[in-house]
Amino acid sequence: MAKFKLDEVDHQILDMLIENTRTPFTDIAKKLLISAGTVHVRVKKMEEAGIIEGSSLTLDYKKLGYSFIAYVGIYLQNTSQTKFVLERIYDIPFVTVAHITTGKFNIFCKVRAKDTNHAKEIIFKLDDIDGVYRTETMISLEESINDKKRLMHSIFQDM
Repeated sequence: MAKFKLDEVDHQILDMLIENTRTPFTDIAKKLLISAGTVHVRVKKMEEAGIIEGSSLTLDYKKLGYSFIAYVGIYLQNTSQTKFVLERIYDIPFVTVAHITTGKFNIFCKVRAKDTNHAKEIIFKLDDIDGVYRTETMISLEESINDKKRLMHSIFQDM
């Protein structure tokens, strides 16, 4: 598959959409001094090329009562159990991210909870999954960096 070429206008459109996915195309067009139709066509092309996949919503988990974040490394008895264990992890809605990893852990998860007691319940559920040998938990004290724009700008410089 050929590499899709983005120009500066595409970069600026993406920049604004990353900042706020709900920004109307007319507002983007006004800022970039182009037509809303041009914005629409360019976004459509980026979607068709697979550069843009849907859009996302950012929630304030503190306001929703889920400010506690823990990262749980999972050791498996056998790596052949990975798929089975991931299917069980998927059934725990408070595990918001799971990665199959190399190194120390077989699976690495992000957990969102109400508080330490709630996190403990979630971690015990992870421990109880057949095939899990043991877990190791790290508590997040603060999310200090969560910035998609810096990565995007770095990628654009490499293009």
